[in-house]
Amino acid sequence: MSSSALAPEWLTSPADPNDLAPGVWPASASRDANGVLVIGGVPATALAREFGTPVVVIDEDEARSRAVRTREAFASAAARRGGDARVYYAGKAFLSAEIARWMVDAGLRIDVCSGGELAVALAAGVAPSHIGFHGNNKQVWELERAVTAGVGTIIVDSLIEIERLAAITERLDVTQSVLVRVNSGVHAETHSFLATAHEDQKFGFPLSAAEEAVARIRELPHVRFAGLHCHIGSQIFGVAGFRESASRLVELHERLLAGGDIPLLNLGGGFGIAYTRADDPSPIEELAEGIVGAVADECDARGIPLPTLAFEPGRSIIGTAGVTLYEVGTVKPVRVQTPDGERDRVYVSVDGGMSDNARGALYGAQYSARLASREGMDAPALVRVVGMHCESGDIVVDHEYLPGDVTPGDLLAVPATGAYTVPLASNYNHVPRPPVVAVRGGSARVIVRGETIDDLLARDAGLDTETGLAAGEGEG
Repeated sequence: MSSSALAPEWLTSPADPNDLAPGVWPASASRDANGVLVIGGVPATALAREFGTPVVVIDEDEARSRAVRTREAFASAAARRGGDARVYYAGKAFLSAEIARWMVDAGLRIDVCSGGELAVALAAGVAPSHIGFHGNNKQVWELERAVTAGVGTIIVDSLIEIERLAAITERLDVTQSVLVRVNSGVHAETHSFLATAHEDQKFGFPLSAAEEAVARIRELPHVRFAGLHCHIGSQIFGVAGFRESASRLVELHERLLAGGDIPLLNLGGGFGIAYTRADDPSPIEELAEGIVGAVADECDARGIPLPTLAFEPGRSIIGTAGVTLYEVGTVKPVRVQTPDGERDRVYVSVDGGMSDNARGALYGAQYSARLASREGMDAPALVRVVGMHCESGDIVVDHEYLPGDVTPGDLLAVPATGAYTVPLASNYNHVPRPPVVAVRGGSARVIVRGETIDDLLARDAGLDTETGLAAGEGEG
């Protein structure tokens, strides 16, 4: 914590509490002559008038350009080592029909991890052969849907799932390609809920059990072993973890080659973004060069061919493209006793919270915030942006400096909310989920409709949805 004992060391009071930190905001973000935040050519005030608040705003050009840049980075890195690479967009970060189409336009494939995400991808027109299907507990109906649709690869996660696929493919008399997800024993230095490659967790096979799984798949007439898959975690800024994981995976890959060709090696995703000005993620080109180089070096050392490499970024493509707009409802200054004496903090309450962004409540995720409807005139004040839900942990931005004149009615913008906000949204306290609006070239359009109170009431089987009365109410 800093000397104030109320803020972390990385958060320093800015010279200008209205500035927009590069890398945290979409490249198009700026302020107009009146100090209003503009995203994709559309003023925040206009977005709030048309769509209300909260509203999740996605800069379409930011998402598209990051997708193209990512594909080109990995393709170029692989080509320099005499190989090939493919990129899947990790739909769990945020998937809608429009976003799926943007990713396909950019040359990406789509990664899904539920029957619902698969349905969205197929309905959006994604070629089934360009879909990968994840999940540690895929239901039988989900596997059947994937197989019948012609999904390109299913990433198997257990021996039970292998047997389920064996039965389905034999009954349908079709062949399904699969990857075997393995835990390399390497995990990112991140929150324990985000690290997904250590042994004591629900995903995949330990390295010691992977060969047994592959051997069983190779016995099956309708299931084709296409390669290995590993995902070491999320919000990763460097290549060290990938390099160590690659060493272990290629060693296993080499042993498995004795049983036949293995065309693909999928190293997952997890590439980080900047949520605050203190975050310094590596450029995607640097990550691509380092990861591809690590795999190629391991293959060269063993005298084996470089397989086709696959990657599954999600957050690093869509995260920075998203900005959530709220309206300030109340402002509450408090005096907090610290070891250094009393300190001031301002609680700024907004008209959303953990129902539209659960990441802070789930694992203490950090965010930034700025006034969006104007520039503040006062000196920076230490604030905590909180939601309107009946939970003390309903914190949108834990620590931030905003102009001291922040007041009810102001619009507040929280950047880097394109990933894992909309997919995690809920109706806690019977709050409708907000709309998602894409902005591009000065125009805006809804790509995911927001909910209304009527939508929530319509799901309550104890109500007559036409009258709003409880079942039986008003009967004599």
